[in-house]
Amino acid sequence: IHYQGRFLGLMEHDRWEYTFRTNATGVVVLVPVTDAGELVLVEQYRTPVKGRVLELPAGLAGDHADPDEHLETAANRELLEETGYQAAQLEELLVGPSTAGMSDEIITIFYASKLTKTGPGGGDGNEDITVHLMPINNAEQWLSARSEDGILIDPKIYAGLFWAGTRS
Repeated sequence: IHYQGRFLGLMEHDRWEYTFRTNATGVVVLVPVTDAGELVLVEQYRTPVKGRVLELPAGLAGDHADPDEHLETAANRELLEETGYQAAQLEELLVGPSTAGMSDEIITIFYASKLTKTGPGGGDGNEDITVHLMPINNAEQWLSARSEDGILIDPKIYAGLFWAGTRS
């Protein structure tokens, strides 16, 4: 271990340097789709890329004083916290690395459906999140317009569109 901070660490193994999380046991990503056929997305400023990024809602498991937090519990918590929506159905879609060449982080992607708006969203006190409802049937043009506005698009959105298309 070369460095270990509050949230991240840097490790070297077999001459390969990579990051690891010091404050969480897992990462959850959500593909939330409304009954009206909209993908619920979040936009927030991300310091490493020095810009606003449009993303699927996501967050850490085990980082809220419960190191044994279940991934599904974290997914429900993050969905409500970031978007204000609750899901009546949550389906685990896949588990895989987020950036296999740089981190040991494994993400679990959930499909969230039968959504009900029950809160304001916007994140916790440390986040400034804008919630967007993107019509799935107009995704290419909608995302292109956001990109033209200077917003960076997280590629996981395209995976989310794939999964939304297989479930509708």
